[in-house]
Amino acid sequence: METLRQLAEDGHTVICSIHQPRGSVYSKFDDIVLLSEGEVVYMGPAKEEPLKYFASLGYQCPDHENPAEFLADLISTDYSSAESVQSSQKRIENLIDEFTNKVLITEFNSPVTQSEGSEFSTKLAQKSTRKQRRGWWRQFRLLFKRAWMQAFRDGPTNKVRARMSVASAIIFGSVFWRMGKTQTSIQDRMGLLQVAAINTAMAALTKTVGVFPKERAIVDRERAKGSYALGPYLSSKLLAEIPIGAAFPLIFGSILYPMAKLHPTISRFAKFCGIVTVESFAASAMGLTVGAIAPTTEAAMALGPSLMTVFIVFGGYYVNPDNTPVIFRWIPKASLIRWAFQGLCINEFKGLQFEHQHSYDVQTGEQALERFSLGGIRIADTLAAQGRILMFWYWLTYLLLKKNKPRYQQLLPPSEEDQSKQQTE
Repeated sequence: METLRQLAEDGHTVICSIHQPRGSVYSKFDDIVLLSEGEVVYMGPAKEEPLKYFASLGYQCPDHENPAEFLADLISTDYSSAESVQSSQKRIENLIDEFTNKVLITEFNSPVTQSEGSEFSTKLAQKSTRKQRRGWWRQFRLLFKRAWMQAFRDGPTNKVRARMSVASAIIFGSVFWRMGKTQTSIQDRMGLLQVAAINTAMAALTKTVGVFPKERAIVDRERAKGSYALGPYLSSKLLAEIPIGAAFPLIFGSILYPMAKLHPTISRFAKFCGIVTVESFAASAMGLTVGAIAPTTEAAMALGPSLMTVFIVFGGYYVNPDNTPVIFRWIPKASLIRWAFQGLCINEFKGLQFEHQHSYDVQTGEQALERFSLGGIRIADTLAAQGRILMFWYWLTYLLLKKNKPRYQQLLPPSEEDQSKQQTE
């Protein structure tokens, strides 16, 4: 701090943020800005001036108390009980309003022209009738900027995900290299498309459940302090992660598609990439819900893959939808794996002609779809189903985070029975 003060005395502008400084450190400041919940409570000279200002409002600093600690306690929310939370928040709101009015009155009394004075009077009247709080869009803008920076600055994780996408595509492409139009290629195509759907979903799910529980702990603390609302946070996070979330399925599809020699048209390739990208977003949304439910990252990592395994079993490849037991028939409808797999199969098989030697052989892609009970709908229908699943998981995440907002139990005085027990002991 001595070095910073020397820089200031040499003509440099020095701005620093410090929390609960010692008295010796606080005494070296020339000017201070006190912030509470993002709002200015005091701005001006340091040392004795803020103590005089708050004393005029009825908040006297006790003798022999560190002024910095007094100021920090004055503008902080007390979470020791429900009553203390309400009273301290009300005190902070009053301090913010008092300083806001002080600034407005100072500006109003400054020399201005007649037109400027009239305009300023109008603004003063408007500002005095409403509280100066951060609006929804301002919160969204600031949180979006933070989420965007977090998504793109996480270089090591993004590099690992990119390498895994490339490696998975090369491995699968090598196994299913340049598939032909034989009867055995039908099974190969089905297997490849199922593997592609599973790989895309699991990659997105594991990334989300590995990160979100830790982030949720920070968000809960910030929301408890009233820094922002849940809606702007969740909306900004989802939008900021769209470019990164879409990049890895596109990398995967761009390598796998030509290696496996899937339906060789640009439009089919674009639909393939679109289907796996939407599936990736749906899996990430599911990961958010798992992260909102699970108390720890370890619990989320155990719950997420287990739930995804159920969706894989009913994903349309291992169990024919027509043979699914009645009590389980709702699961394929909720399985993002099933809808992605079905969309990929429709995109791949429609219009294909297969080599055949017998009348009972599958001759067209449409026949293959009917044999596996995957026909009868369009690709748009599968995308719409994935969209509904995605919105369901997003909405459930919002409700869970809303419900699980930190609450503080009220501290009650001991009862007469407890007091008598203590006296007896």
